[in-house]
Amino acid sequence: MENQTRAKNKQPIKVDKVLVHLENYLPRQQPKRLFFITGLAFINAIAAGFIAKGLIKLIDFFTNLSFYGRFSAGSVSPAGNHLGCWVLLVPVIGGLIVGVMARFGSAAIRGHGIPEAMEKILTDDSNIPPLVTLLKPLSSAISIGTGGPFGAEGPIIATGGALGSLCGQTLHTTPFERKVLLSAGATAGMAAIFGTPFAAILLAIELLLFELAPKSFIPVMVACVTGACMHFLFFGMQPVFPMPKVSTPGGNEIMACAIIGLLVGLASIVVTRSIYLIEDAFEHLPVHWMWWPAIGGVAVGLIGYFAPHTLGVGYENITNALSGNLTVSVLLALCLAKFLSWAISLGSGTSGGTLAPLLTMGSALGCMLGLGFQMIAPQLNISLPVAACVGMAALFAGASRALLTSVVFALEATGQQNILLPLIAGSVSSYIVSFILMKNTIMTEKISRRGVVAPDSYVPDMLQTTLVEDVMADGDGGESIPLISAENTIGEVQHWLVGEGINYPFKTLLIIDTGQQSILGFVSKDEIALSQLNACEKITALLVPKIYSVYADNKLEIAVHTMLKTNLDILPVINRSDKTLSGSVSYNNIFKAYKERFRIEHTRHRHISARKALKVIVRGKQLFRAPL
Repeated sequence: MENQTRAKNKQPIKVDKVLVHLENYLPRQQPKRLFFITGLAFINAIAAGFIAKGLIKLIDFFTNLSFYGRFSAGSVSPAGNHLGCWVLLVPVIGGLIVGVMARFGSAAIRGHGIPEAMEKILTDDSNIPPLVTLLKPLSSAISIGTGGPFGAEGPIIATGGALGSLCGQTLHTTPFERKVLLSAGATAGMAAIFGTPFAAILLAIELLLFELAPKSFIPVMVACVTGACMHFLFFGMQPVFPMPKVSTPGGNEIMACAIIGLLVGLASIVVTRSIYLIEDAFEHLPVHWMWWPAIGGVAVGLIGYFAPHTLGVGYENITNALSGNLTVSVLLALCLAKFLSWAISLGSGTSGGTLAPLLTMGSALGCMLGLGFQMIAPQLNISLPVAACVGMAALFAGASRALLTSVVFALEATGQQNILLPLIAGSVSSYIVSFILMKNTIMTEKISRRGVVAPDSYVPDMLQTTLVEDVMADGDGGESIPLISAENTIGEVQHWLVGEGINYPFKTLLIIDTGQQSILGFVSKDEIALSQLNACEKITALLVPKIYSVYADNKLEIAVHTMLKTNLDILPVINRSDKTLSGSVSYNNIFKAYKERFRIEHTRHRHISARKALKVIVRGKQLFRAPL
């Protein structure tokens, strides 16, 4: 059979027929769609701002009602209550209400928000039940308002994410677009509570999006900035956790902060594992999980009776720790009593968050370590506010491994720019300890137990950094597309397929006009094998005239996109300049690109011998030595 392959025909093959390229139809190259999703994220962020304000007022309402018996939405702390022993019942009643809401409303309101959002992104195309949008803030307000030791940020993150998911589910969106809307809504809620837009953006990248691409972070950035503007509108421009002004740190203080980070990193492992040990203990209780929050409420009430400052949101505890003026006994209470209350309550499956408790415990622990350094190593000259701030960021970094979020959040929440280097030193140290000694984080342990794997690295997509010409078959053999002459009959091609072409691994063949040296179209091996036409018919009777192809200078992503759209397993590669056939690209060539990435990351070898390099250097000095 003549002209079966390119190897038998060295003349350039032109592509002058119907040529179809999909390079301009990738989703990331549709600006109108990006603007649409960004607009939705903007609207959701405004709604998240109102929800944040409403949630704070709702928490205040239930706090006033539960601990002071009055109908008011004024800001108040449960620590000043005068209920005496009756305070033991308040968290129990709150836990009972939350358990009933979860049992007969939606079980998705249980937990601290971010792991549940991560699971929906990774396993369910970012589809959160619509009822969560209503029940999550209500259940969290009841839980926190009756003494639950949580912050408002976890529920608002979960509610904002549910709102974004609901918006995506009611409109014609892709799963990726719903992920973006969910992430934008969640982080807009965080920015609306704390006024920390950049930290919220990083939180989306590190814990929700698992990527850094314009089509995802542009809507998230717009949402986070909008959420921060809503915070400034409702809560004012001042930092959410003000602290005394700090001076530029010296080398000794930065070294002390790194040591604090190491110790806090160990504490983050204890905190994370304790949460899930307690959760496992609840799993073995011989009662329905609906009753668990009420049982956890017993511990909250009992601890709150002896340490009232552990009740409720307790943002003022963080500010007080950052001031460096708390006594050791109060700091111990914030570390140990707050930890026990929060761990037992969260392990019971009630509705609450993790960020505020981690910040409270971290700031108190950092302040205590700072006191220790002042006693045993005063030459390090570390101030207590700096130590508290570093402890706050380091505990969050170690427990969640959201390293960049932790550092930037502490900067934005305190408004102290001089503390950047100590924050980096402490947070990186804590992260390293956590990374080495703990497999999962406080955010991923729960979903990992359910068989869901969260990404732990964010690298550029190889399909976007590799060109087709870097991996394609050159057309002179190998796995290139056999070029079938239009003069061949169906019988001749069938005979070739069961003979010389038996090992050809793909289902696509290309038909060319040998006279004009031009491509006519595709034909499938299956159609040839199952053809009912006369064997003497020309192969062009089975021709598919559309020629799907890619250019040699296209990114490999476009080749994959074209294969998925057309169900072809191999594509011709065309020179953009003269429209001639250059070769072909198949899924095997794509595997070749991944194999090369694996080689770069895992194959070790030495390029330069130290001994030879030293000889070259010495010889060079001798060559250029001045003459005597």
